[in-house]
Amino acid sequence: MEKIKTLPFSKWWPFLGGALIGITMRLFFWHAPGNPYAAMMGSFIYLVPILVGIVTVYIAETQLRRSWGYYLWAPFLANVIFVVGTIVILVEGWICAIVIIPLFAILGSFGGLLMGVVCRTTNWPKQTLYSFVALPLILGGFEVGLPLPERISMIERQVTIHAPPSVVWQQIHNARDIQAEEVSAGWAYRIGVPMPLAGVSQQSPSGMVRKITMGKGIHFDQVVVDWQENQYVRWNYRFYDDSFPPHALDEHVRIGGMYFDFKDTAYKLTPQGKATVLTMRMHYRVSTQFNWYADRVARFLLGDVEAVVLDFYRHRSEIAAQSQAL
Repeated sequence: MEKIKTLPFSKWWPFLGGALIGITMRLFFWHAPGNPYAAMMGSFIYLVPILVGIVTVYIAETQLRRSWGYYLWAPFLANVIFVVGTIVILVEGWICAIVIIPLFAILGSFGGLLMGVVCRTTNWPKQTLYSFVALPLILGGFEVGLPLPERISMIERQVTIHAPPSVVWQQIHNARDIQAEEVSAGWAYRIGVPMPLAGVSQQSPSGMVRKITMGKGIHFDQVVVDWQENQYVRWNYRFYDDSFPPHALDEHVRIGGMYFDFKDTAYKLTPQGKATVLTMRMHYRVSTQFNWYADRVARFLLGDVEAVVLDFYRHRSEIAAQSQAL
C-alpha cells in the first residue's frame, strides 16, 4: 500500500481509528436487554472487537508495512482505548468495562492478525473491512430471536472460626454496620460493586427473611427456605422494583436481570472441637451467548466475595467469642 508521510501524529491514527469504530458500534448497540442491538449480544461481543482490530491494522497498513507483532499488539491496545472511551463518554460502567477488556483485547488481536494476512496475501483489504463493518449490523437485528443459553453454577468456600456455632450463627443473622475496611479486599468491590452495609434476619408475614442493604441504595431480601438452628440455613432471593436504583449497578450485571442472577445461598456450621467450620455455598445463573467466558468471570469474582464474606464472619465471631469469655 502507498505510504503516507505528511499526516500529523500518524502513529496514533490506527489506534484512534480502531477505537472510534468500536465506540460508534457501541452507540449503535445501545438498546435495552431483550431488544435488537443490545450490547450483550454475541454479534457485538464477538464481532466488534475483531472489527476494531481490523480497522486498526487497515489504517496502519495504508501508512507502511507492519510486522506480525504489530498485528497483535496494536489491535490489543486499540480495544483497550475503545473500552476506556465508552467509560469517558458515560456509555459503559466500570464493572462491565473491566470485566470485558481481556476478552475484547484478545479478539482484537485476532482481528488484527486476520487483516494482516489479508493485506499481505490478497488485494481485498477494503472488501474485508466493509464485510466486518456490515456483519454485526446485520446479525444484531436477527440475534434477538435466539434463546439465551442458561448455565447454573455453584461456588463453595469454607473457613475455620475459633468460636462456637451459636456465636457464628448470631453473627450471620445480625450483621450490622458493616465497615468498608471489613470487606474492601474483595475484587468485586474494588471494581465498583457497592459494598454491603447490613444483613439482618427478621420475621415477616411471609416467614423469616434476611434484609440485605448495600451501598448506593441497593436492598433486597434473602427468603429462608431451610432453617436448622445453629447448623444450617438456606435462602432464595426476592427483589423489588426499587432494589437497584439507577446507576447502582451496570444493567448487564444486575442481579435478577436477564443475564445474571443468584439462585440461592446456604451456610453450614460444623462443630470442630471448640471451633466451627463455616461453609458457604452459592448457586448462580449466567445467561449469555458467551457463557464460557461470563461464567469464568462470575466464578472468580463470586468465589473471591465468598472468601471475603467468610473472613468477615470469622473476624466478628472471634471477637464476639472473646468478649463472652471475659
